[in-house]
Amino acid sequence: MNKDLISYLIFIVALILSFILDLFVFSKKGKDVSIKSASFQYLFWVSIALAYFVYLFVNYDSHTSLNYLSAYFMEMALSIDNIFVFVMIFSSLQVRSQYIGRVLMIGVVLAILFRIIFIAIGIVLIQQFHWLMYVFGALLLYTGVKLFFENQEEENDVRDGKIYKFIRKYLRYTEEEAEGSYTVNRLGKTYFTKIALVVLMIGITDIVFALDSIPAVFAITTDNLVVFSSNIFAVLGLRALFFILQKAADKFDFLQQGIAVVLIFIGAKMFLEIIDIHMPVWVSLVVIVTCISSAIFYSIYHNRKNSKLEKLHD
Repeated sequence: MNKDLISYLIFIVALILSFILDLFVFSKKGKDVSIKSASFQYLFWVSIALAYFVYLFVNYDSHTSLNYLSAYFMEMALSIDNIFVFVMIFSSLQVRSQYIGRVLMIGVVLAILFRIIFIAIGIVLIQQFHWLMYVFGALLLYTGVKLFFENQEEENDVRDGKIYKFIRKYLRYTEEEAEGSYTVNRLGKTYFTKIALVVLMIGITDIVFALDSIPAVFAITTDNLVVFSSNIFAVLGLRALFFILQKAADKFDFLQQGIAVVLIFIGAKMFLEIIDIHMPVWVSLVVIVTCISSAIFYSIYHNRKNSKLEKLHD
């Protein structure tokens, strides 16, 4: 049997088994997920992803496996940014904790579906129009610069957004949670509930982040197996990561800048290849890990420093 076919089969089997575990073991209806439990779950997802890295290293080569690892860490960093938007949606709409796990599970499924669709479209387009790679590079540079200087201190309320206003204007909508139902019948008319609104907004958020992350992963590698597997494995841990970060969303003040620098670096790397300057794959991996980890540690240091100053002034 073809080696690539075996690799795809292993990836698909791992994906199916992961979903079964998440549905019947990790996801317990109506039960709050503790940070300890979420941390063990996320460690499980990371272990699965790293096991696939080892498989690629043994059965392919260091170039393929390091590209996979770079793409995985890139997508993991972008998924953290995705989580903060999820936190904003749940807090703005004041969704009760017992419904969050199920909505997030739907969000993960939608994220995987959208990425499969967009990656497939991207592969076809790049094969037909290679110059699109440089369009992706320009998009990454623009997104990175915009993200770096974006004011993240501004409070956002989804009720002020176009999606919320559109639903209120054109659909029958009620603020009821209706025991987790997506629709409710009132006086013979069907209304969409708050849970339905949240699922819709999570789905749209998944699309927006997929449009950002797909160019980023193609900028690292165009290997179909690596693009698919790194993206999907990074998304699988979204639900567990949410429960870890939901109470610390405002603690990573400089993570946005770290992600921005990574996007600028990846975009610039693509344009350097035009003049025949090719960076070793390990350079991308080191830059991604260094930027993200430095941003996280500096955010923690900055917050602790501010806390000490506040105590001195009290």
